[in-house]
Amino acid sequence: MEILVILGRVAFASFANVYQKQLSQQHHPLFIVMASYAMLAIICIPLLFVIPISTLSNTFWLNCLLAALLDMAGTLYLVKSLSRTDLSLFGPLNAYKVIISMILAFFLLNEIPNLQGLGGITIIILGSFFLAPPKQPQNRQHRLVQLFTNKGVQYRFLSILLFSIGTLPLKNAVISGQPLATTVFWCLFGLPLACLSYRLFTKDKVSIVKQYQSAKPQIIMLSLFMFLMQYTTMIVLSQTLIAYSLALFQLSMVLQVVLGYRIFKEQNIKRRLFSCLIMIFGSMMVLQT
Repeated sequence: MEILVILGRVAFASFANVYQKQLSQQHHPLFIVMASYAMLAIICIPLLFVIPISTLSNTFWLNCLLAALLDMAGTLYLVKSLSRTDLSLFGPLNAYKVIISMILAFFLLNEIPNLQGLGGITIIILGSFFLAPPKQPQNRQHRLVQLFTNKGVQYRFLSILLFSIGTLPLKNAVISGQPLATTVFWCLFGLPLACLSYRLFTKDKVSIVKQYQSAKPQIIMLSLFMFLMQYTTMIVLSQTLIAYSLALFQLSMVLQVVLGYRIFKEQNIKRRLFSCLIMIFGSMMVLQT
C-alpha cells in the first residue's frame, strides 16, 4: 500500500507540472497560482465537514499556516521556472533539494556533512553537467555556468529552497493534525496569500474571468493533481522520516524527463536521463548519511 502512495505522489506531481507548464505558455504565473488555489479551495470546502476542527491544536494551526505561506511562494517560483525551462530540465534539478536541505541543516542544526555526504553533493553537481546544453563555439562560458545562470534554473532553486524550509512545519502539522486536515487547510490558507500576491505584483490588465474561462479545463485538472499530490505527500510525511521522503520523491525526475519528451517534444532526452541516474545516485549517498 505504501509503495502505491509513493508512486501515486510521483505521478500526481509530475502531471501537475505538465499542466503548470502548459498554462505558463499562455498565462502569468501569478494568475496560474491564484486560479489553482481557488479551485483547490472549492475542492476542500466540502471536506471541512469530515475534519474534527475542534481537536486541532495551536501547534497545528501555526505550522500549517507557515507551511502554506512558504509553499505558496515556492509554487509561484516553480511556475515561473516552468515558463522558462524544459520540463525535462526542470525535473532533474529536484536532486538539488537534498543539497539545499544539507546546507540548511548545517546552518540551522550545526550538522556537518561527512565525506560520503560531500561525495554525494559532488556527484549531483557532476550530473548537472549533462543537463547543460552542448557548448556553442561562440559561447565561451562553461556549460555549468550557462546552466546556473539560466533564469528558469535560478527560479527552480528558489522554489526548492522554499519547499525545503516548508517541509519542516509541514511535517509538524501532519504529526499533530493528520494528513487530510493538513492538506485541506494548506490549500485554504494558500488562497488568500495567492490572491494578495496577484493583486500586489501583477500588472496584467486582462480580466480574471476571461483568463479563467480560456484555461478552465487545465486549471481544474491542475488543481485535482495538486490536491492528490499534496494529500499523498502528507501521508508519506506522516509515516516516514523527511530525509527518506525526499529520497523517494527523487523518482519523479525520470518521469518528468519522459513527459517532457513525449508531450513537449523536448530535446537531449538521453543526456538528461543519464543525468537523472547520476543525480539520483548522488542523492542516495547524501540521504544515507
